[in-house]
Amino acid sequence: MLSTIRSMSDGESASLSMPLQQRIRAAIQHAGGWLPFDRFMALALYEPGLGYYANHGRKFGQMPDSGSDFVTAPEMSPLFARALAVQLRQALDACGGGELWEFGAGSGALAAQLLDDLGDLVTTYHVMELSAPLQERQATRLQAWARRVQWHQRLPERIDGVVVGNEVLDAMPVQLLRWDGEQWFERGVCDAGEALAWSDRPTVLRPPVQEGFVPGTVVEIHPQAEAFVRTLAAHMGRAAAFFIDYGFPEAEYYHPQRSGGTLMCHRAHRADANPLVDVGQKDITAHVNFSGIALAAQDAGLEVLGYTSQARFLVNCGLPGMMQSAGLKEGVAAQRLINEHEMGELFKVIGLARCLSFDALGFRVGDRSHRL
Repeated sequence: MLSTIRSMSDGESASLSMPLQQRIRAAIQHAGGWLPFDRFMALALYEPGLGYYANHGRKFGQMPDSGSDFVTAPEMSPLFARALAVQLRQALDACGGGELWEFGAGSGALAAQLLDDLGDLVTTYHVMELSAPLQERQATRLQAWARRVQWHQRLPERIDGVVVGNEVLDAMPVQLLRWDGEQWFERGVCDAGEALAWSDRPTVLRPPVQEGFVPGTVVEIHPQAEAFVRTLAAHMGRAAAFFIDYGFPEAEYYHPQRSGGTLMCHRAHRADANPLVDVGQKDITAHVNFSGIALAAQDAGLEVLGYTSQARFLVNCGLPGMMQSAGLKEGVAAQRLINEHEMGELFKVIGLARCLSFDALGFRVGDRSHRL
């Protein structure tokens, strides 16, 4: 990776990375010399002012020369939001309200596009955003709709309306487990003096699948993402929720051939698998176990409206016709949303609801709920 390609200048990176590492080392010492990975991941991503999502470095963009680290669907093509809006419009009509909630609004691109596409149907656009720097950027981007946009850092007593989250679940801290052929260990982080290092401890924790693991396997479990879904469910009144993210159903997630897990880091549009270096300067993410999300939702009283690939969901919502009407450049960019070898198959969509019953457009053809 070229040293000139950065989310921020080298001086800014060093000024953030060193205090964050000191914070992490102090947390390790306070915890007795070993920090579980989910706690490390939370510090690396969300420590106020220092973590990756809490500092002022640019995250989202089309190309590395923009200073960004990765691109999401709303930055890739406005047709993503236009197709998604078809599903959200149906859900808003079903719940009888104009309240739209977005969790983790990133650059604000999706919010701007949905507000434009849905128009007056959205009476209030609520943004749940924990990052102060990202909230500032969203506010700048959404100035045209300032009277209809509200930011929150905690859930209200009750949500009546529609919730959407694009690439939110993958950024929630995960726990790591390693199988040595005889027993399970929880993988954590220790202070090795000059650097942070992996350290494993025996654990009673287990992945949801118990058989088929080869010695040396490392997998993730997702208690925080599942707890988030249960908490959200407790606040949903007459509401629906749609989450778009990369991931698999349980049988694929814990397949014996996926022995290295799915943990990955992103910086300057390049990926690496070592979260212990350049802490705070790159994204850390894991794929979503959608079976766990669905079970958590059902246990909390939600109905699963459907589950399918992003490609099938967007096609069901009319993307091909939108691509034909768009210019050549827009159509080519939108093709990446549904290409099987790009975002089309890796990304999935799950729909959840409480006190609503409707045939969700995005899942009418190709629903894979039976695979969860």
